[in-house]
Amino acid sequence: MDPLKKHLTALLRVGLGAVFLYAGILKIANPAAFAGNVANYQVLSYAGSYLVAAILPWIELICGALLVTGLRTRSAAALVAIMNAFFIVLLFSTVARGLDIDCGCFKQGGEKTTAWTAIFRDTMLLVAAVFIYRKAPK
Repeated sequence: MDPLKKHLTALLRVGLGAVFLYAGILKIANPAAFAGNVANYQVLSYAGSYLVAAILPWIELICGALLVTGLRTRSAAALVAIMNAFFIVLLFSTVARGLDIDCGCFKQGGEKTTAWTAIFRDTMLLVAAVFIYRKAPK
């Protein structure tokens, strides 16, 4: 890989990792609020929302840490890509069902992020994760 692509991949890897570290930390700090955001999607039971709120932030944190450190980059990028694809589908489902909810991606409470903004952001994160997956050493 030429030096420019190598540096671009490293920059994207660290940036994407930082995003997921940040998102995971915010959710871990307030799991009850995140569980409420998960419940707003209206696809899981009450217990399911709390289970997702207890597990997902840790997966985001671990993937973020792996991407920032460059360890298990392909695995972390693949998992981030899968999560983002799933988030995008969930967000489209909220639009299709006429739900006007906050995505719950970062802040818990406060100003709401629109579904379309979150879809755009998650699409860009998905593209970055796929790029990193394809360029990372095997």
